[in-house]
Amino acid sequence: MAEPTGEETAAQRALAGRLSGLGFALPGTLTRRYTRCGNRTCRCHHQPPQLHGPYLQWTRTEDGKTISRIWTPGQAARYQDWLANARQARQILSDLEKLGTAIAERDQRDQRRQAGQQQRKRPAR
Repeated sequence: MAEPTGEETAAQRALAGRLSGLGFALPGTLTRRYTRCGNRTCRCHHQPPQLHGPYLQWTRTEDGKTISRIWTPGQAARYQDWLANARQARQILSDLEKLGTAIAERDQRDQRRQAGQQQRKRPAR
């Protein structure tokens, strides 16, 4: 196993520190939606259309299913930081994975290099 360098260990500690500083997190996205209703005589069906909204829609995936909820402006303000925390947590985790991948790849190269050197050391028959 390749040992992490001092720089890699410091980077891992910094990322872990950033992760531990996050608060609550909510998965998903918050979007503004404008819609048409089913009433054909409504203003949303005229030209140009005047759509209903904005509706603040929180969408997430849970157990492979998409779940959407309509939020009030108060809810959106209250949970905006939680959504941002989830995005930051995903980015930090991605950075940790990249760091781990770099170490594992370096270990793989070292193993191949060592195997090649051992083959050259064997006496010729």
